[in-house]
Amino acid sequence: MFDQGKSDAKLVERGKPSPLTRREGFYAQRLTRALSLVASLSLKYGLQGADMARRFVLSLSGQLVIFTAVFVIVVEAVIVIPSLASDHERWLLDRVRQAEIASQSIDVAQNNAVSKEVSNQLRKSAGVLYLAVEINGETYRLYDSKVAVPDEILDLRQSHKDVFHDIAYLWAPWKTFTSRPDRLIHIVAQPKVRGGQEIEIVVKAEPLKTYLKSSLASMLRVSLSISFLAGFLIFVGLSVFIVRPVRQLTKGIVRFKANPEDASATYRPSDRPDEIGQIEREIASMQEEVRQSLRSRARLAALGQAVSKINHDLRNMLTAAQMASDRLANSADPTVAKALPRLERALDRALSLATNVLTYGKSDEQTPQIQIVRLRDLSEAAAEDAGLSIGPHGPETVRYSCKIAKGFFLEADPEQLHRLLVNLMRNARQAIELQPNRKARGRVTLTAIKTTEDVFLIVSDNGPGIPEKLREKLFQPFTSSTTPGGSGLGLAIARELAQLHGGDVRLVSSGAEGTTFEVRLPLKG
Repeated sequence: MFDQGKSDAKLVERGKPSPLTRREGFYAQRLTRALSLVASLSLKYGLQGADMARRFVLSLSGQLVIFTAVFVIVVEAVIVIPSLASDHERWLLDRVRQAEIASQSIDVAQNNAVSKEVSNQLRKSAGVLYLAVEINGETYRLYDSKVAVPDEILDLRQSHKDVFHDIAYLWAPWKTFTSRPDRLIHIVAQPKVRGGQEIEIVVKAEPLKTYLKSSLASMLRVSLSISFLAGFLIFVGLSVFIVRPVRQLTKGIVRFKANPEDASATYRPSDRPDEIGQIEREIASMQEEVRQSLRSRARLAALGQAVSKINHDLRNMLTAAQMASDRLANSADPTVAKALPRLERALDRALSLATNVLTYGKSDEQTPQIQIVRLRDLSEAAAEDAGLSIGPHGPETVRYSCKIAKGFFLEADPEQLHRLLVNLMRNARQAIELQPNRKARGRVTLTAIKTTEDVFLIVSDNGPGIPEKLREKLFQPFTSSTTPGGSGLGLAIARELAQLHGGDVRLVSSGAEGTTFEVRLPLKG
């Protein structure tokens, strides 16, 4: 016969766990794993929920929900507080009116006196513990000797209302809520049913507290329903007319940012006549302008790459042509001598054009290396490179006039400032030289003014002026040149160099008497 007990004993003696022990260990492991899984899932989804809640609170919809909740609370306070104060005063006045009716029994009593039993019945019927009325100039009271009349009086006779009375009026029901159960209220009021100047009563606060609780619960049910309905309608309205369009605008901007060149990413504005509709239309217009600008930049980049590839060969060709022109300079042929200056000018313009295009085609100018610069020396070197005549005894070309003190210094990158002035002066010289039927000698003048914040360099000439149609696009590359063979990059490069210093270049005036440009460079010190 199989003996389970002995078998288990033998297993335990041999150091092996019994089947019951193994089952308990198995279930304990399963329970531990289950609890660990529940804990990890709770932590995971709890963190996800907290993150979602945080993002919702920071979102426009979350802030709208908070705004709606605050709106509901404010509406509740506006509705409940005055209403509860009105109920508080109305309940007390009802007690006063009931006391007036009960006090009429004193008028018909012999000698205006009633027995103790009648007094108790009258006070009980009126719901008061103490009653005092004025009859024919005398005061009569119905009271219980065990009741102590409070010294604090709630006067309902006040005809003159002030701020302090309003505060006390609104606070009265909450004072009743927080009062002790045995609190008594001493009231003085103006009689309405009977004559006399005043009537006094004392009532228990506990029945009033019960009434106010019931009234408050009723008001909260009604007002909360109205407030939540109004808040829900406001939330839905703002979500539909404001939040949803803003979300669509955000998605459109994000999509455009991911691929600005995709025409399908352009935001499609609605026909709304309000501010959101205007924003939609402005964003759509801005996206189209940005797309066109990117296309223009892409074309410029492609142009720069193409010019860079042919620049080496082009410069070799121009160098060979210059060498040939140098050999022709020794020719005795008058026809060659007459044509040689024109050939040299053409070669110079070709080299200048290639250099300007390559310079502007660079992706970025270098950061200015600020140094202390003597402006007079730098400007004269720039004038020579621009082809201007220095001094009154130079050749019959455009003369440079410097109206700068010898000790005028400023802080700038000397190389970039040199290029800036060269571009402005060369443009002025070329415009003067191309002016037909010109009799007066051309002149380019540089003036410098230093203020507490900026240095102003004023470059003026007595040339023919800039045509009106070119002034709007004056600083745009490839658009402002009126010189045959010009690149239209001089002013664009000049402005870029000034902006690298934190300043700018602007056209001050232009007309038949000449043109004036102003270069503003901020002081660094």
